[in-house]
Amino acid sequence: MDPGVASRRSSRSAETWRGHIMQQLKRRDRIQSAMFQDLIRFYSQLMEKTSLPKGILSRPPAEECSNLKKTMGELAYQVVELQQQIKIKECFLQEQQTRLQQEEGRLAEASDAQRALKQQVEQVKEKNRTLKTAYDALLQQQSESESRLREEKEKEERVLEDMMHQKKQAAARMNHRNERRSRARQATVQKELQTAARSKVVVVDSSSSAPASRSASPKEDDQDGSSERGPTRLFRSASASSPRLFFSKFSIREMFDRKRRGHSVHSLEEDLPFPVGICLSARVPARPLQVLEAHEQGINAVRFSFGSDLLATGGTDRVIKLWDVRAGSLTHRATLDGSTEGITCVEFDPTGRRILAASHNKSALLWRLDDSVPKVTLTGHNRKVTAARFTCVPHQVATGSTDRTVRLWDLNRAACVQQGEVASFCSDLVCSDSSIISGHFDCKIRVWDSRTVSCVQELPSQGRVTSLDLSSDRRQLLSCCRDDCLQLLDLRWTNDRMCFRADGFKCGSDSTKAVISPDGCYLAAGSADGAVYIWNVSTGNLETRLPDRHSASITAVTWSVSGEHFVSVDRSRRAVLWSDF
Repeated sequence: MDPGVASRRSSRSAETWRGHIMQQLKRRDRIQSAMFQDLIRFYSQLMEKTSLPKGILSRPPAEECSNLKKTMGELAYQVVELQQQIKIKECFLQEQQTRLQQEEGRLAEASDAQRALKQQVEQVKEKNRTLKTAYDALLQQQSESESRLREEKEKEERVLEDMMHQKKQAAARMNHRNERRSRARQATVQKELQTAARSKVVVVDSSSSAPASRSASPKEDDQDGSSERGPTRLFRSASASSPRLFFSKFSIREMFDRKRRGHSVHSLEEDLPFPVGICLSARVPARPLQVLEAHEQGINAVRFSFGSDLLATGGTDRVIKLWDVRAGSLTHRATLDGSTEGITCVEFDPTGRRILAASHNKSALLWRLDDSVPKVTLTGHNRKVTAARFTCVPHQVATGSTDRTVRLWDLNRAACVQQGEVASFCSDLVCSDSSIISGHFDCKIRVWDSRTVSCVQELPSQGRVTSLDLSSDRRQLLSCCRDDCLQLLDLRWTNDRMCFRADGFKCGSDSTKAVISPDGCYLAAGSADGAVYIWNVSTGNLETRLPDRHSASITAVTWSVSGEHFVSVDRSRRAVLWSDF
């Protein structure tokens, strides 16, 4: 600090203290004068009344002396009392002065602290200005980054559109080439069939054959045979003994086999019927058979195969895991990878040989169970795909996305054949015999014609739809909503609705999945509190609650087609296998 400034401050402080001392002395003089005013006034009155000179001359000395002594005694007593009061006042004044000094010391400390705080405030303001400058620079960088991101997204969309256009052109060219080849093969087969139909076949009697005749020439045999048997009989031979006709049959079989194997995603075995179990009475789960950490991150989807012996789980760790269900336990069988982001939905095909999944990477993927690499990747959505299901048409799947579209895909060509647009995100969808049913965030359920993917009906829902499920007879539709309600709708009479609620049940996310039991008697869903809630459809009441096995919100549940087992999964990587035994 500058010495001149310090000296000026000390001089001002000394002047302040001198002025303060003068004020205190004047105040003390006024207080003491006020204290002795009564005594002075009383003494003046006494002197006026006494008239000592007159009294001495007019009264007797003895009486005057006695009165004077009496008066002096009273005055002396009053003087003593006043001196005591003065001492008390002086002690009080001393105390006040001590407190004043203490307060002045505290005031000085407070002033020093105030100056220090002002310096800190200035420093903080300077830092804030620096941070504001850096923040403005970051905002500018963010704005530029967002602009570049928008440009990249637009470029990506253009590239995707060009790629889809090229794929469509390539598919059209391939279809045209296949059609030309097919027509050429059909023409060749037709010519071969006509040639085979015009060929003459001679039937030779086995009794007329002899070892000697085998050495003769064919012409001689034919002439002898014709002379002995008379006129020959002409007919169309369909036997395999005709070389040309045999070649024709082989060509037809080879043509269709080659067409099947050329650009198809399925094999002949996958088209064969697969036995599916029938559930007469589903078991209500009562106790856990196995609890395991199934994935490295949260689990989003779970599904049993139609044979009830295989379980698939899909998680945020971008893989699908297959589990064998044997003797009341889950055994890891295989891991299917290939997705670049988390899995949102899994689905087995009716044959049990393929599995379909939806992903956050704007695509749906198809695997064969014996191959960990995706066989088909369906790309075209602009945002994450929330649902992917097999339709009732062979080699056709339907997908729903948050890009507000529902799409129909041909697996043979790996191309989108139909597309329906809607004004709200699609959270889930299911497929019936001739329609696709989708649930949306705008509290509506939409029914689509599966042939044209056009919306034919809109059904209201209790809240934002998180999942859909169809009963095994495809007559009842279950929807889970964000308002903590399950709604069961009879598709034959759309006005017939039942709502299921329970104390403590809370829908944990926008993708929480609920299911109908295989026999259609129970509904099940997982809650945000980590408990499984099961309702009885016939009574509408809560059948049971299964707590204490999940430490996080339950995302999905599934019932085996046989009704024997039940599985629940959550966001903490845990899967629980339940049953009633």
